[in-house]
Amino acid sequence: MGVDLICYQFSRCNVESADFGRFLSLYAPDKLPNGQRLRQMLGTFIFGITGYDDDPRELNSIPEVRSFYSALHKEWPYWLYFCDLGDDRLRLMVLCCLKNMATLKMQGQVNYVTAYDPKDLLRFVADDFSPMNEICERASMSEREIYDRSKAVFEYFGFPFDAEPPP
Repeated sequence: MGVDLICYQFSRCNVESADFGRFLSLYAPDKLPNGQRLRQMLGTFIFGITGYDDDPRELNSIPEVRSFYSALHKEWPYWLYFCDLGDDRLRLMVLCCLKNMATLKMQGQVNYVTAYDPKDLLRFVADDFSPMNEICERASMSEREIYDRSKAVFEYFGFPFDAEPPP
């Protein structure tokens, strides 16, 4: 039996003061379990930010949100292991960390368009495989389990994945 989803919300106050201390008090690497208990946490985190409902901008275009997620990522780069891949929240978080990202409101369109260099996204995700693998090893995951998660991450971001599974 796995662990339920862990929905962690940061308030606007947390964002504007770059305060994720409470989160780290619960989930810093030295607070995390090992082995099976850690393995059960794979893909169980959903992050959210509250307090911007009345702001007409997309979250990934708000400078404070971008700075907050960049700082959180610097302190806790384990997103590829822990984040749920079932919705766009991880993608939003990652886009906030890209230096050359723009969100545009197209005239006559309801939705915003996010523009970024796909190479920047690829570099960001590629750099995050090392922290992910660190947690995978700590969770005593098999090569096949690590392969499956890696494949799921590639597919989540729309990257091709043609590696053969381990024997």
